[in-house]
Amino acid sequence: MHDQVIDPVEGAAGCPACGRSGEGGELRVPLPSAGDIGTLGEARAAIDGLDAALATLLEHRAAVAAAVQRLKPVGGFAGRDPARERQIVEAMAVHAPSLGPDRLARIMTAVIEAGLDAAEKR
Repeated sequence: MHDQVIDPVEGAAGCPACGRSGEGGELRVPLPSAGDIGTLGEARAAIDGLDAALATLLEHRAAVAAAVQRLKPVGGFAGRDPARERQIVEAMAVHAPSLGPDRLARIMTAVIEAGLDAAEKR
């Protein structure tokens, strides 16, 4: 198992959308090797760790997406941009080729719609 640092903006001073300070602007995620997992308990523990990191990333994404909605001329569900959503999926497919664009499109549609719903409730 190794850690992957997820920090797309080096030296970022924090996130104005979610209110996080500039300290600790990275998320260190243990990435278990599926081949090294030998028991159901190990597999579930690995999934639990990945799910916790994923939840943190989704929360942060929703906060940033809410900022996008505030900045767009037409926000919310009415302001969806299908071309931008396709662009997001295509970029993600490069990083997750085993999922492919079709599966990622379904996942990201759910993520985007949940984020829009959360933004409306803020």
